[in-house]
Amino acid sequence: MASPSFGASFQSFGDPVPPGPVVISVPHGGRAYTPEMVAALRVPVAAVMGLEDRLIDLVGMAARGDEPMLIQNTPRAWIDLNRDERERDPLIDEGARMAPRASAKLRSGLGLVPRRVAGHGDIWTRRFADGEIVTRIEGDHRPYHRALAERLADARACFGVAVLLDLHSMPPLGAPGLVPRIVIGDRHGTTAATRFVRRIEAEARGAGFAVTRNAPYAGGHIVERHGDPRRGIHAVQLELDRSLYLDAALEAPGPGFDTTVALVRRILSALAAEALGQSAAMAAE
Repeated sequence: MASPSFGASFQSFGDPVPPGPVVISVPHGGRAYTPEMVAALRVPVAAVMGLEDRLIDLVGMAARGDEPMLIQNTPRAWIDLNRDERERDPLIDEGARMAPRASAKLRSGLGLVPRRVAGHGDIWTRRFADGEIVTRIEGDHRPYHRALAERLADARACFGVAVLLDLHSMPPLGAPGLVPRIVIGDRHGTTAATRFVRRIEAEARGAGFAVTRNAPYAGGHIVERHGDPRRGIHAVQLELDRSLYLDAALEAPGPGFDTTVALVRRILSALAAEALGQSAAMAAE
């Protein structure tokens, strides 16, 4: 297994030549809370940790075989890679202007730089200068997306097809058995061919988990930006109920961690098999 290389704010795993068509992205697992960030908070660090996909990077690392993978180190509170860089919130960003058609997420305080966190309200002591936000965009946001685009392009060049699994986790939606534990987002069929979504559904249901598509999470900026099925690049967002792999407090790995890792491993293998099977069929025509 290749050693990781480190960017300014993310880790990149995998060999320069991709061994398969699947690429993994983990954009919301970052928990490197710097002194600069902590000093700007008006709430305890524990409060903004609520924005993390808590320890989902550990699931991704344990499930990964030899797939290329990016893991963001910088916390989501500092900059959200799953938002368009134009989704800047004027209430905390001096360089921003609220667009007439601002997204619901931005209006609710969950833009490029989150302004609020559930249960705690506003999280920052001040507004940030335009240059501060531009520095985050140029140093954190763009490099991650550029690296992700390169890995998907390399996979497509090698195999004729590439599949992005954008790995996330979500708070429990309700009592187990009554609500989905896994949500697949493909922006309502626009970022990936249906056959890939069906393979994920089959693996989840085969493991005994309730699964649904696009509700309440249809996929964010990452799959929308990088998924282009017409060019052979498919992107799916996978949301896992945190209670599947964390303890009762949703803070540390729990008794279901290994089972969840095994499921994600099967999903990665299934996506590769689907991609290569289709690619081989196209090549034979």
